[in-house]
Amino acid sequence: MKQLNTYDTKEEGEAALAEIGEPKRLASERDSTEVIYNLFGIPSWSNFYKLGMFNLAELKTIVQQKQSGQAYDEKKHREIITMLQYAAKSFKLEIPKHWL
Repeated sequence: MKQLNTYDTKEEGEAALAEIGEPKRLASERDSTEVIYNLFGIPSWSNFYKLGMFNLAELKTIVQQKQSGQAYDEKKHREIITMLQYAAKSFKLEIPKHWL
């Protein structure tokens, strides 16, 4: 398991915890007077999609448009892929070829 995201409130953290697959864990951490909630789980594109991270929902729409021959925002597509390349390297994931 790796840290997937951090939340400011327990409610946000618990909502995110309910979204992802097992194994998973929510841990609180106190820094002076603030408490943050770290979400731990398996780093996967599925979990990141469920958490609303890395613009994956927008990428899904772009890929569908691209595959069906419709016009799509090429600049936004490149921006998302660039961000995913960083995330893939950080979490040791491969970007699916059909996303590119």
